[in-house]
Amino acid sequence: MFQRITEQPSHYRHLEKMSLTELLENINKEDQSVPLAVKKAIPQIEQLAAAIADKMLAGGRLFYLGAGTSGRLGIVDASECPPTFGVPHGWVIGIIAGGDGAIRKAVEFAEDDREQGWKDLRECDVSEKDVVVGIAASGTTPYVISALAACRQRGITTGSISCNPDTPLSAEADYPVEVVVGPEFVTGSTRMKSGTAQKLVLNMLSTTVMIQLGRVADNKMVNMQLSNEKLIDRGVHMLMDNAGIADYATAKTLLLQYGSVKKATENYKP
Repeated sequence: MFQRITEQPSHYRHLEKMSLTELLENINKEDQSVPLAVKKAIPQIEQLAAAIADKMLAGGRLFYLGAGTSGRLGIVDASECPPTFGVPHGWVIGIIAGGDGAIRKAVEFAEDDREQGWKDLRECDVSEKDVVVGIAASGTTPYVISALAACRQRGITTGSISCNPDTPLSAEADYPVEVVVGPEFVTGSTRMKSGTAQKLVLNMLSTTVMIQLGRVADNKMVNMQLSNEKLIDRGVHMLMDNAGIADYATAKTLLLQYGSVKKATENYKP
């Protein structure tokens, strides 16, 4: 019988009687267990990352689909891909139950809608070329489960990220990832350990996929968008190192001319 470990009672009682130090130390103690749980899931994460990279190398896109905290985390990861890796905004897309308004404010019962998830994907012209990753800490969110089921019926590759074992969501995923972090410090508050686990997995997925797509050179973000002075300065120093340019002003002029460290390095002629 399926049980939501994420909803089990906290290991801690009478939180309101703890001192501030005790609260912080106990939360931190629980948080330290999250990376270890993620480590156990690396074989699952690897399979999903490989599937995503294969699809994207062939011209497909990556969709994240979730509700509440899970949906917001997917949107955060998707929104960071263009500035970090210089990819078009349409390559990685985050969708949240309740629409963009739900990013800031919870939309009541949006996660219970069994039809809207597929409708939201269809508005983005999702196809067999793409990968759809459903995110739900509980692994039981109807909005996400139904959308993944609709994808599988149409031959669209699916993945999932949840924090319970053997979830209904995992059953609808070709590549399920389950990071079992145990009960939350505040019972049922999955924005805590579960949210941290999901963020770590999303970091791993997008970063490893983008490296596979050639968006990183050595250990540097050579395709990052030059959207502020800090990033321009970082790019200038990267270019100076990569191309052996001694003069800062020369490197900056070249960087701004070509728009990325990678292109500037390729076009530099000593």
